[in-house]
Amino acid sequence: MPAATAPNQQPATATETDPEALGWMRGFPPSPDRTITFQNGSFRNFPELRWAWSNVRQLVPTVNVWRGAGPASVLPREDHDIGAVASTTLDGRPMTFAKVLEETYTDGIAVLHRGKLIYERYFGALKPHKPHIAMSVTKSFTGVLAGILVTEGKVDPQAQVTDYVPELKASAFGDARVHEVMDMTTGLEYTEVYTDKNSHVWGLRRANGMAPIPPDYSGPTNIFDFLVAQKKQGEHGKAFAYKTVNTDVLAWICRRASGMTLSELLSERIWTPMGAEEDAHYHVDRIGTESGGGGLSTTLRDLARFGETMRNHGRFNGRQIVPSSVVEDIARGGDPEKFKPADYTTLPGASYRNQWWVTHNAHGAYMARGVHGQGIYVDPKAEMVIARYASHPVAGNAANDPVTLPAYMALAKELMAGG
Repeated sequence: MPAATAPNQQPATATETDPEALGWMRGFPPSPDRTITFQNGSFRNFPELRWAWSNVRQLVPTVNVWRGAGPASVLPREDHDIGAVASTTLDGRPMTFAKVLEETYTDGIAVLHRGKLIYERYFGALKPHKPHIAMSVTKSFTGVLAGILVTEGKVDPQAQVTDYVPELKASAFGDARVHEVMDMTTGLEYTEVYTDKNSHVWGLRRANGMAPIPPDYSGPTNIFDFLVAQKKQGEHGKAFAYKTVNTDVLAWICRRASGMTLSELLSERIWTPMGAEEDAHYHVDRIGTESGGGGLSTTLRDLARFGETMRNHGRFNGRQIVPSSVVEDIARGGDPEKFKPADYTTLPGASYRNQWWVTHNAHGAYMARGVHGQGIYVDPKAEMVIARYASHPVAGNAANDPVTLPAYMALAKELMAGG
């Protein structure tokens, strides 16, 4: 088993940490040195997380997102080996697409071009039929569900959050508007720093069921109690700051406005009409509430189907699933000036709109992103969608972007040139 990574030491490679090769959770029962559990937190450690992200249901409670009774939608295949497509990383290193997958600890990748599945690969613990946790890619699903409810007249982006959730009146969200939650321009004391064990994000994880409750802990143990305790810092509407609690508030609004759980809403509005191949699932807190900010697990192909739905302005499987106005509003992006203070060096000139990251690059690409390398990348100009699941040892996407973003653009250009 690879030793813990010392400061300034490179973590073990994807090949060296392959969960199948290391034998995690094998045996009846597994040997103690190959057992991964929720309670001791080992499921979050590297390399254990390389197994855990593809096996969330064995670790925490979940609720199903039903795919419906109909047939799976067709993903036409036209295999094209793109492994040799060359790119240069942001720090100047030559790279091939196949090497990108190894270097970024990819568990699965699916590339669609003009609606056809041209490339699909799986590594480690992930299999075509297995759901992998999407982490904060979940947020983009929540944003689209909210957008659907806006077009149905059930949610008003200009309304006060408390019009839907009066319980938040005394919290930081008491004077926030729905659109400020959608675009993460609220002023909150909450911090989201994964490398800081005192960051508020760990309190959220204890509340949403993705971290164990320590014996001496007296804080919130469900999502609702955590949200009502949030404190304001600064003004709403002034600047973007990436904070998951916004999405969980948005999910609460969606539940109230629709009268449905998040899992029911996703099943009815997207998963069933999309013709998903497999059920998805959300991890839930201790009273059964889904984590709308990071709890969804899906198969790779179904993640790609959702990306293709977005690329096609909300149309997929022979029907209009998401109103085109919702997709086009996201693709246009938010205010880059409000995004600038967040100082994402790998995303110059970008913006954030309704839980999606918008690059404003030459191809108008936009993204759903999650820690440890989860993502959907939609390139409208190249008619390309990339869905990727990963188990990178570093949580922040700054570890992936210098390698993946140039590779995606190089691939887009290759496909546009007919390569």
